[in-house]
Amino acid sequence: MPRSTPTRRTFLGATAAITAGLAGCSGGSGGGSGDGSGGSDGSGGDGGGSGDGGSTPSFDGYLSGTSNYDGVVDQTGSDEVTVTVGAEANGGNFGFGPAAVRVSAGTTVVWEWNGKGSLHNVVAEDGSFESEQVQEAGHTFSQTFEEPGTVKYYCTPHETIGMKGVVVVEE
Repeated sequence: MPRSTPTRRTFLGATAAITAGLAGCSGGSGGGSGDGSGGSDGSGGDGGGSGDGGSTPSFDGYLSGTSNYDGVVDQTGSDEVTVTVGAEANGGNFGFGPAAVRVSAGTTVVWEWNGKGSLHNVVAEDGSFESEQVQEAGHTFSQTFEEPGTVKYYCTPHETIGMKGVVVVEE
């Protein structure tokens, strides 16, 4: 009898791990290569790639714990794009809205705080930019993206609950 409990727990743990692994693999665009390369126009898969213009940007798995991510919002051709800081996500106002945007090189992304969800900031994973932590509605922080590629960012106080975002920059 003592062996049945660990075996049952082991089985349940293994089942949960397999289910989580498969869930991470299934959230793509449904067709093509899934990484945005090879014949795909890259318009909406979670690989975030354009299929042209140098290296193919990828952020597979980075936004898997971000509840409001449902694809890359195409804002190419815009000179300025606004992302809400404190958007409804992850069990409260702990998101960036939209979580992922595609922009043209030279576009300025403006993060605008809505005053909800406590202190937030915007920090590039690669260290290229970092805003101060604020809560004030209307506060803005901007960054102009000149080089093609993928920039991952997060909110320091809420990164562990999924407050993350991505900017995909195309030529």
